[in-house]
Amino acid sequence: MLIVGAGASGSIAARYLAEHGFDVVCLEQGGWTDSSPFASTDDWELRAASSWHPDPNVRGLDADYPCEVSEAEIHPLMYNAVGGSTVHFAAEWPRLMPSDFRVRTMDGIADDWPLDYEELAPYYARTEAMLGVTGLAGDPSYPDGAPPPLPPLSIGPAGRRAAQGMNELGWHWWPGSHAIASSAWGRQNPCARRGICMWGCPEGAKSSFDVSVWPDALAAGARVVTEARVQEILVDERGRASGAVWLDRAGGAHRCRAGLVILAANGVGTPRLLLASASSRHPEGLANSSGLVGRRLMMHPCVTVLGAYEEPLESWLGPWGGPLRSHEFYETDWDRGFPRGAKWSTAPLPGPATLLSRLGVIDPSLVRGEEVHRSIERFLGRSFEWAVSIEDMPDEDNRVTLDPALTDGSGLPAPKISYRVSEWSRLNLEWQLERVHMAHEAAGAVGTWTFDWMPEVGWHLLGTARMGDDPETSVVDRWGAAHDVDNLYVIDGSVFVTSGSANPTATICAIALRAAERITAEAGRTAVAS
Repeated sequence: MLIVGAGASGSIAARYLAEHGFDVVCLEQGGWTDSSPFASTDDWELRAASSWHPDPNVRGLDADYPCEVSEAEIHPLMYNAVGGSTVHFAAEWPRLMPSDFRVRTMDGIADDWPLDYEELAPYYARTEAMLGVTGLAGDPSYPDGAPPPLPPLSIGPAGRRAAQGMNELGWHWWPGSHAIASSAWGRQNPCARRGICMWGCPEGAKSSFDVSVWPDALAAGARVVTEARVQEILVDERGRASGAVWLDRAGGAHRCRAGLVILAANGVGTPRLLLASASSRHPEGLANSSGLVGRRLMMHPCVTVLGAYEEPLESWLGPWGGPLRSHEFYETDWDRGFPRGAKWSTAPLPGPATLLSRLGVIDPSLVRGEEVHRSIERFLGRSFEWAVSIEDMPDEDNRVTLDPALTDGSGLPAPKISYRVSEWSRLNLEWQLERVHMAHEAAGAVGTWTFDWMPEVGWHLLGTARMGDDPETSVVDRWGAAHDVDNLYVIDGSVFVTSGSANPTATICAIALRAAERITAEAGRTAVAS
């Protein structure tokens, strides 16, 4: 059995399938991440702008592939390694809402998923238990359910200040949930609240999947081949997936045969590989009879608002992503003039260079000459951000294709990203931002400033091989099996029908576990083990 991609979904599937007796090989074009570069945090902000930058076009490591983004208003952010982008994520762990699975039914737009929240809920709970997710039960914005296995991380003085503002306005807030240990859990140490989660975790508290999942997968017998750049998925004379051709770092070609192939290469890498696997049998790309492979790319437009306060708030302390979250404006209210909504979350400003980079965009005079020192004294530890991530509706013109000129380090076609922020999204952002400023002001901020991250906000890559019951309007079925190739599965964010506005990793992992369980159950009547 072959898995392409050793990130969140690939690692979950590899562990489950290996534990259930399958011979599992995973091809990963990155390698194992050496934790020593961030064992000392003295220079993490310099690394964050270069070798640890989230944009592969900026980072430019050997394991990366470039993306052609001249027609993209948001650029994809990703990391190729064992553990994938979990090496480089903030580890926020919200679930999607029940409404996210029924947007057509509730709001008359987009499409419903072929499954619902209740069907996925047990898999959310099981992956949370697997990873030692932290959080607080009882959030009134969610359905009732079992508490996360570990208590929540501290919201700190900045979180308490943010909560006071939300209370003043009568708006929802709740401590965030994270794949970060609040106390010792398996191989993970307790969080030390360094606030640099996006750029590594010196304590090993963050559930980067190379730390939290892959050791168990390997112990169960799974194998991972690193520095293996997959060129194409092979199809036999019966039209079934039969393995893959991959290239090593020196350019040597290898074949890996398998009775079942699982794609877990993210919402850009998976459609890129399907399109690159075109053949006489599949002239428009593998599993692409619907024409939807690569289409309906969703990437969650995001902006932040910095608020400055008089008193010290220790706001360099982590976690970096979402110590506090709000779902006050998550659901559709058509009186606003647009559908769906946003997830809010607070974020620290963990270092002086990070702070100055924000201030330099907001007002360049704040970072000139002697004003630098006054700005650090005024803002460092006395400011925090509310981040707004909005739901991104599916649009067939937002897509991944193969660029005719740009190639990766092995000479394979690079993905071309075509993406425009919709008018609904712009209206949503403007409406949300007005209220974020209100939240800061209600909390006592003495100044607020909007920081527009775009185009560097494409952490969430969704929708490019969507699931559905109808082969004419979807790429895979409700289990992730390709309609056109019954022993080919897609289990990453590509299968999302709509995006919600919550971070997607919890949902991706639940989908991957559910698919792996299905594959195991079907093994008796389908040739899958190889």
